Amino acid sequence: MKKPNPYYDPAKYHHKPYGFRNPPGSPGGRRFTVELAREAAHFMGELIRAVHDPYPFDSEHVMSEAEALEGWRSQTTTDQVLWLGHASFLIRLGEQLILTDPYLSPYASPVPHKATKRIVPSAIAEEHLPQVDVIVISHNHYDHLDTVSLKKLAKTQPQATVVVPLGVKVLLKGLFDNVVELDWFDVTNPNQGKLSIRALPAVHTSKRGIGDTNRSLWCGFAIGDGRKQVYFAGDTAYGEVFKEIGEKAGPFDLGLVPIGAYQPRVLMRPVHATPEEAVLIGEDIKAARLIGMHWGTIRLTTEPMLEPKHRFLKAPGSIPRETLRIGETVAF
Repeated sequence: MKKPNPYYDPAKYHHKPYGFRNPPGSPGGRRFTVELAREAAHFMGELIRAVHDPYPFDSEHVMSEAEALEGWRSQTTTDQVLWLGHASFLIRLGEQLILTDPYLSPYASPVPHKATKRIVPSAIAEEHLPQVDVIVISHNHYDHLDTVSLKKLAKTQPQATVVVPLGVKVLLKGLFDNVVELDWFDVTNPNQGKLSIRALPAVHTSKRGIGDTNRSLWCGFAIGDGRKQVYFAGDTAYGEVFKEIGEKAGPFDLGLVPIGAYQPRVLMRPVHATPEEAVLIGEDIKAARLIGMHWGTIRLTTEPMLEPKHRFLKAPGSIPRETLRIGETVAF
């Protein structure tokens, strides 16, 4: 028997009595058909075969840890980001340091398996990261909420405030002293109000085990200090809600948007944006600049590993955009 959603608010569309759902105007979910089952089986077979593919990146794709740390320390600006890989970034806003979705361990699964192994390591190991003020986690999927990394971070970063969407706090029980749960458009001001963290809607799903689909919420974040504001998308498909985000929470000096894990579309359209849709997200939220993420780290879907980068950079739209080397720091 399903347990009722303890956060349920009937006045909120995305709340359901037994979980959560995507905003109005989101792409429809996947209904079971024989064709869909066939496509899913083919998809899984392709992923298993891809384990034996040759290494897809050139030598410039990943910086050494020493290079990454030196690049971070050598920046003289007060506002900068370092890509650790996938959806993990270090963000400096003035005096505040934020870590996003710290998936830094070798596997995106509860049990190590070749098909869920990272192709490249994190730019910086957990124990060598600088001291952060805030960790934000967008949802409970294993490539975003990595308990192996979080257990290490709880020892090296015990001072950090961890901000999560509704229903995710339980997964951090016994790790961090200060965990804050937010609903969409809720705001928290950790560290005596020097920083503002606002949870934003996303078009995705949640699942970590058997029988827990959409039992916890998923989100993106607006991260600001009164001078500048960064949008961190987490993991999302494209939908009408991004125009609302732009009106309610924009503009943004920088948008960190997902550009990978989008093929085959029959399976991924409800949960992952294409590179072109990532640019549309940037336009809708009123971002001045975009950096692509959620690519180039682990094979989650069947598109060629370098395709997201090329499509993102060539996509229509006037917003300046770029992709980074894993370990690279840029100022904004």
